[in-house]
Amino acid sequence: MTNHAVVIYKSKTGFAKKYAEWISEALKCDIKENTKLSLDDLIQYDTIIYGGGLYAVGINGINLIKNNFEALKEKTLIVFATGATPPRDEDLQKVWESNFSEEQRKKIYTFYFRGGFDFSKLSTANKILMSMMKLKLKLKNEKVPSARMEKEIC
Repeated sequence: MTNHAVVIYKSKTGFAKKYAEWISEALKCDIKENTKLSLDDLIQYDTIIYGGGLYAVGINGINLIKNNFEALKEKTLIVFATGATPPRDEDLQKVWESNFSEEQRKKIYTFYFRGGFDFSKLSTANKILMSMMKLKLKLKNEKVPSARMEKEIC
């Protein structure tokens, strides 16, 4: 392993970790999980690749890069986000704008990789939120067909 590049990841469901491992293997570079990392852990590298899961429009653990941007901005910075939904340009633009300032967006190369969804790996709070969302969608879907039927009958 060399000190030219490092891949750092923060993963709740394992998808960002898997991409980070693949990238690290392909580049033959260091890999680190973002658990209590600091600027001192990053500064020795010329290229920093960061990956995290996408939650709403937030990238898991991205503050490690954002909070240390001034010290890292002369390095090659690459960020990837993983998510369960297909990429759409307008959605991705919102993600990058929500996570990075204009200056940061000019310096950071950004990528989106398809992840997935593993309910079993969610925290209890996230499981409750997802169950509530599922119920809400189910109720919404049940209302739509009956409304269509009323229009067709009348």
